[in-house]
Amino acid sequence: MRESIDGSFPMTAKSSVKSERRSKSKSSHSTSRSSLVLAFLSCLAWLYIAGRLWQDAESRLLLRKLFMQNFARQPKVLTVEDKLMVLGCKETERKIAEVETELTVAKSQGFLRNHSMKSDPSGQKLLAVVGVYTGFGGRLRRNVIRGSWMSKANIEKYQEQGIVLRFVIGRSPNRGDSLDRNIDEENHKMKDFLILDRHEEAQEELPKKVKFFFSMVVQMWDADFYIKVNDNVDLEFGGLIALLQSRRDQDSAYIGCMKSGEVVAEEGRPWYEPEWWKFGDQKSYFRHAAVSVLIISRNLAYAYLKAYAHDDTSVGSWMIGLRVTYIDDSQLCCSYSGQDKVCSLA
Repeated sequence: MRESIDGSFPMTAKSSVKSERRSKSKSSHSTSRSSLVLAFLSCLAWLYIAGRLWQDAESRLLLRKLFMQNFARQPKVLTVEDKLMVLGCKETERKIAEVETELTVAKSQGFLRNHSMKSDPSGQKLLAVVGVYTGFGGRLRRNVIRGSWMSKANIEKYQEQGIVLRFVIGRSPNRGDSLDRNIDEENHKMKDFLILDRHEEAQEELPKKVKFFFSMVVQMWDADFYIKVNDNVDLEFGGLIALLQSRRDQDSAYIGCMKSGEVVAEEGRPWYEPEWWKFGDQKSYFRHAAVSVLIISRNLAYAYLKAYAHDDTSVGSWMIGLRVTYIDDSQLCCSYSGQDKVCSLA
């Protein structure tokens, strides 16, 4: 019996060792598996956190951008002093506009005249001053005009009849360059220019040119009429003088080939008007003299206010607020085919 017990003991010890080894291998295997699972979950968590951080960073950048845009659009907070300053500036601007309007009306009614201006050598008041618009590239056209109705002989002849003739031009954007020097040399030789030193000669500046022209000639010459003519127009002075003399006693005369028409609101089209919205829903110009030839009485030569995109409509706008006699004379329609016209397109 003891032998059997002794003989079974080694067998039991061996089996226990084996089972212990199995349990250890199982536990180590389960531990490694759980480690892998934990590592995988850690990677997922890291990727999730990194993704959220990236999204949060982008969201912060987007929110910051939107905030800056909204902040830029919002009006700045003004102090009481700033508000008072703004109100004061607006009030001052309104008063200046009122004074300018009153001054213009006063000038148009004959007040504030400068008596140190030129007149006819005989002491008589001039009949008219004629300004022929020209540009830096218009020398050939000027020579053609000098060879016809604006020759030296005709200038002297019409001067005796109370009419002054001048080519009208401004200055180059680059003051003192070859364009200015060429005009100065030509004027020194021909002595038939009226140079607007304050005006910059450019196509888009033509409305301002008519302001400078009228403001300058009305202080230089005492005349009944001031006439603006384009350099592509030929004048017939016999008819023009007769027309002016027949209107000499007419107060506040605004004479020309009167017209009105559509205001061009599409940028890029000819005669585009940037301030088209000011002309109402119908987008139609007010009555005004055509650009080729326009004549105004002396008192109206002071009435230069705002300039629009074109010189003829600018002059027409100045007449609206004044007591003006509109004279629509077909003789001044240069494209008119009648025999009695005093101008024609060259």
